[in-house]
Amino acid sequence: MDNRSGLTNLGFSQYEASCYMALVSNHPVNGSQLSKISGIARSRIYDVLRALIAKGFVIEVQVGQYAPLPSDELVRRLRREFEASIDSVEKEIAKASQKEDFEYVWTLTGYDNVMAKAKDMIAAAKEEVYVRLFPEADQRLSKALAAAEKRGVSIRYIAMGDVPERFDIQVTHPDKDDLIAKIGGRSFDIITDRSEALVGIFEEGNEDASPINWTRNQWFIIANRDSLRHDFYHCFLEKTLDRKKKLTEREERIYQLIKQDN
Repeated sequence: MDNRSGLTNLGFSQYEASCYMALVSNHPVNGSQLSKISGIARSRIYDVLRALIAKGFVIEVQVGQYAPLPSDELVRRLRREFEASIDSVEKEIAKASQKEDFEYVWTLTGYDNVMAKAKDMIAAAKEEVYVRLFPEADQRLSKALAAAEKRGVSIRYIAMGDVPERFDIQVTHPDKDDLIAKIGGRSFDIITDRSEALVGIFEEGNEDASPINWTRNQWFIIANRDSLRHDFYHCFLEKTLDRKKKLTEREERIYQLIKQDN
C-alpha cells in the first residue's frame, strides 16, 4: 500500500488515498482486482469504495466495476473545498480574536522556510522595504525585491558583500569581509512598511537550524529599522572619516533621504 500519497493531507484516509490512486492507474476494475492492486484487504475494499462513492470520488460504472473521478476534476473540487475551508476558518478566527496590544516575537527555522516568509513579506509590501543581505540571501530574494520596486515600493538596500548595484538606494557595508567572523554567521534583516520584521543570523555551517525572528511588534520593528538606517550612516562615515573621500552626489542624496526617513 502506498503510504506517501498527499491526498491524506486533504481529508482522505490512507485506505481511500490508496484506493483512489490505484483506480487512477487501473480502471474500470472490480473489487477483487482493486484489492490486489491497492494492497487493501478484500475485507476492507468495499467499505472504502462505498466511502469514496459517497464523497463523489468514485463511480460504479457497471455492476461491480469501478472507476475514479477524473483527476483534473478531483483537483478542482479539492482546491475549491480547501479554499472554502480556509475562508471559513479565517472568519471564525477574526470573530473569536481579541484585540492584541502586544505582538509576540516568533522564531522561524529552516533556511527555505525563512526565505519563503521573506518573499511573502516583500510581495505584500506597499511602501518600503529595508534589507541587509549577504550575497547568498540576495540570490534567493533579488527577483522578489526587483518586482517590488517595479510596482513602486522603495527598496533601501545594505549589501553585505559583492552584490550588483540594482537599486537606487543601495550601499555596500564597509565591514562586510570581517562581519561573518565577528558575529559567527551571516546577518539577515528585512523590515517591510514599518509593520513587519524578519531578522536574525544564519550561523555559519548551521543555517538550517538557525533561529530567525519574525514579528509585528512595533518596538522591535522600530529598533531594527533604526539599526538599518544607521548602517547607511556607517557607510558614509567610514568613507568620509576613515578613507578621507567625499561622498558622490548619489551618496549625498541617499544620506539626505535616510536622514529624513525617521
